[in-house]
Amino acid sequence: MTSWTPGWGAFPEPLLEFWTERHLCSLTTLRPDGRPHLVPVGVALDHERECAWVITGGGSRKVQNLLAAGAEGGLVAAGAVDGARWSTLEGVGVVVHDPESVARAVERYAARYRTPRVNPERVAIRISVTRFVGSAGLF
Repeated sequence: MTSWTPGWGAFPEPLLEFWTERHLCSLTTLRPDGRPHLVPVGVALDHERECAWVITGGGSRKVQNLLAAGAEGGLVAAGAVDGARWSTLEGVGVVVHDPESVARAVERYAARYRTPRVNPERVAIRISVTRFVGSAGLF
C-alpha cells in the first residue's frame, strides 16, 4: 500500500487513469452514532475544482449522515477495486444543493460513467480529498 497527498498539478498518471476508468466505487460515511455506512456509488474526480463528486438523492442515508455531521461536512472514504489494482480516496464530504454544483457533479459523473437519469431530488456530495491510498503500481 502506498499513499499520496494530492498535488493536483502533479497527479501520478497511473492513479489518474485508474480514477478516470469506469469502476464502481463504494462510499463510506459515518452515522451519528459513529457506525460506518458503506454504499455503492459513482465517484468522479474534478481536477479543475480539485475535488471529487458523488451524485445522489437528497433523502439518502449518506446525505443524512453528512448533514448530521454539521456545516463543515463529515469524514468520508471512497474506493474502487480492479483485480490487484485498488485505490481509496479520503477526505471531507459536504452536501451541496445549488444548481451549479449539482450540474458540475452530473457533468463529471457523465464523463466517467454515463449520463444519469433525471432526478429532481438530486444533490451532490463534494469531497475535498486529503489523500489517496492504493496499490503501489498506481503511484
